Amino acid sequence: MFNQLTTLERSGTQFILGSITLAAVTLASLYIHSPFAATAFAYLVVILLFALMGSFIASLVLSIVSVATLAYVFTPTFSPRIDDPQDLLVVVAFLTASIVGTHLIGKLRHEGEFAREAAAKLRHSAADLHTREKLWRAIFEHNPAMYFMVDEAGTVLNVNTFGATQLGYTPVELIGLSVLQVFPKNDHELVSKCIGSCLTDIGQARTWDIQKIRKDGSVLWVRENAKAMLWAEDKPIVLIACEDITEQKRTELALQRSEAHLAQAQELSHTGSFGWNAAGEVFWSKENFRLFGYDPDVKPTPQHVLDRTHPEDKASVQETLDRASRGEDFEHEYRLLMPDGSIKHIHALARATRTASGDVEFVGAAIDITAAKQTERRLLRSEAYLADAQQLSRTGTWAWDCHRRCFAYRSVEVSRLFGFDQEEPVTLEAIRSRIHPDDLPLQQEVQRRAIEQKSGNFEYDFRICLPDGAIRHIHAIAHAVLGSDGSTVELIGTHMDITEQHASRERLENTLAALRESEQRFRDYAETASDWLWETGQDHRLTLSEHTSATGLLATGAIGLPRWEIACDVEEEPEKWRQHQATLNAHLPFRDLIYRTISATGTAIYFRTSGKPFFDESGNFRGYRGVATDITAKIRADQAEQELRKAQADLAHVTRVTTLGELTASIAHEVNQPLAAIISNADACLGWIGRETPDVAGARRSVEWIIDDAMRASEVIRRVRTLAKKGDIERVALDINEVVNEAIALVTRELVNHQVTLRTELAPTLPTILGDRVQLQQVIINLVMNGIEAMQAVDDRTRELVVQSSKDNNGRVQLSVSDCGGGIAEDDRVRILDPFFTTKSTGLGMGLSICRSIIEAHGGRLSIVRKQEPGATFRFALPVAP
Repeated sequence: MFNQLTTLERSGTQFILGSITLAAVTLASLYIHSPFAATAFAYLVVILLFALMGSFIASLVLSIVSVATLAYVFTPTFSPRIDDPQDLLVVVAFLTASIVGTHLIGKLRHEGEFAREAAAKLRHSAADLHTREKLWRAIFEHNPAMYFMVDEAGTVLNVNTFGATQLGYTPVELIGLSVLQVFPKNDHELVSKCIGSCLTDIGQARTWDIQKIRKDGSVLWVRENAKAMLWAEDKPIVLIACEDITEQKRTELALQRSEAHLAQAQELSHTGSFGWNAAGEVFWSKENFRLFGYDPDVKPTPQHVLDRTHPEDKASVQETLDRASRGEDFEHEYRLLMPDGSIKHIHALARATRTASGDVEFVGAAIDITAAKQTERRLLRSEAYLADAQQLSRTGTWAWDCHRRCFAYRSVEVSRLFGFDQEEPVTLEAIRSRIHPDDLPLQQEVQRRAIEQKSGNFEYDFRICLPDGAIRHIHAIAHAVLGSDGSTVELIGTHMDITEQHASRERLENTLAALRESEQRFRDYAETASDWLWETGQDHRLTLSEHTSATGLLATGAIGLPRWEIACDVEEEPEKWRQHQATLNAHLPFRDLIYRTISATGTAIYFRTSGKPFFDESGNFRGYRGVATDITAKIRADQAEQELRKAQADLAHVTRVTTLGELTASIAHEVNQPLAAIISNADACLGWIGRETPDVAGARRSVEWIIDDAMRASEVIRRVRTLAKKGDIERVALDINEVVNEAIALVTRELVNHQVTLRTELAPTLPTILGDRVQLQQVIINLVMNGIEAMQAVDDRTRELVVQSSKDNNGRVQLSVSDCGGGIAEDDRVRILDPFFTTKSTGLGMGLSICRSIIEAHGGRLSIVRKQEPGATFRFALPVAP
């Protein structure tokens, strides 16, 4: 409508202006008397000019007005008729020219306007296209997607900046290169195949996921959407849009790992998962199939669960399934009876959820708790063992709640230690009442420190006073348990009854004190003794020596030397040292090796040493360790003792000779008797033979008697020679009774001469003794002669000498000689056995002293026995032969 009004307005304006112009032309033509044709031409020019304004109707109206004006104004008749054919031709030509010209001008004008409009539209379209091109290029360049344009050879024709930047390149660096350079070599064949498939199906989109390699060598995952299209000159190109899916791939890989980990976790934890919807569909995880012993290809149903359920648990499982069908959550335990007869314990729990459609679905887990059940049984058994162990070891465990200030847990043994009933609730005051008042502050302080310090173990001892008055010593160990806020919530510990240990410790401390005293005493002895410790290496050279300076042998001189280089008796006793070296080389222990060496002062010293080999952990020989004793004093004492014994033997020999001198008359009598008998028997023998008829039997009998008397005389002489002989001591097994009888035979005449009656009380079957026959006979003769001399002054009673042999309480053989003389004065009793003490006017005082030395050398003891009757008794006891 608006366009129509505009056209009408423009046509009116054209008509008015054209009319005015025509009027002006008319007036001008009239004024100058312009010819008709010229005026018509002028009118035509005006009409054509105003036709340029664009309104054909206005131009047509002006043409009509012009014709009318020519007809009325410029004809001689001033009528609408034109009679002049020439003028009519002019009018017709004018009208035709104006109409045609106006039409053509209008058409040209319209086409011009159309062209202008088309040009304007073209300019607008070009600008819009340019704007769109800039926009799309910006989108192409900066879109967060990678765009590649490649030809059929795989050469990059174009790439957006974002795509090049994502790969670490600039677009210039990628354009012209093969697109395969941004892919791993292993994927080149796949990329070529994908591009080839796009070129095969022009316009068909293709999508694939693949890895690309950045310029720095890193890898990113992309999803490529590619389509081939025809380009200039119908050449195919492939447009590729790449989406970075690295994070998505990482997420997928993480999800795959998570699923794999979940599967492994389920397998490791023996936990299967399952789902169950209202439609009756059951979903099992791989581990769930393994738990129930079904093949994963089997489609699981609730009946499969029931089929595996232990007969005793089927009712409870069915009840659980019924509750689950009503949409109730469930959690229960049951057993599976597997085809191989084994039993599994399952703990199943599930939660019901509702879907958007209102259906109930269950998601749950089935856990194989067989091992836990077995562990639980073992734990119960262990708890029983622990309770027994705590009772046997008198050790209780407990947990103290620091907030409620009471036992959170206490074992039976703790209750027993405190004297509480296990079921009886125990208050803090009740516990404190059982703790010894002297130990309560320490116990409270230790607990306070444990709560405040929050770490480490705390140990303390205290005493418990039981209602019956008994006291128990307790050793407590505890540590703190922290809550989520870092504060101490519990103390966990043990109480051990150490009453017996405490008593044992006191005894041990007393023993240790005595041991330390004994050790110090031993150390004093060791430090003052002449013993020294030594150690040798593998080559038997001395490496350690202690206290050697005390013996005069310097340690510095001994270190590094073998023992045979220290000794100076190697050449004197080569066999001893050869055997010693053989023992060392065999790595055998040795004892009591005695050798001589020279001290730093040049004097001879003697050592007795013993040692044993020592080895390392691998059994390799490392050397010897041992102890050596300085026995110089002992050796010298032995030498002195030997000299003394020799002197004593000489003295005893002199004494025996002297005694023989005193017994000369008795000995002569003992010899004369068999000699006289020999002579008598010889005379008788001659008489028997001198008969006319010799009496051979009588002569034989006389000769036999001669032989017997000669043997008796020879035995007397042998005894005398034995006593008179000076020889070495010879100890042999002896019968004491035989020794007594032999000694008495030598003093029989003295007994007769001094009118002494001899009474012997010799016990039969006495054990033999080990001794020297001559020396023991000398002791007996000496004691008998002393007894005879002691009874010389006795006139009021029978002079009787009693010799008794017997066995004492210790199993030794003892012999006593008793006389009935005047006895021994009390003051003389303690000195009677000393050398050079005598009560005789003519004695030397060596007889009894020599007797004591002889008896002691035989391992016995000579003593004087007190008796109620007059006289004296001398007794000696000797050990029996082994």
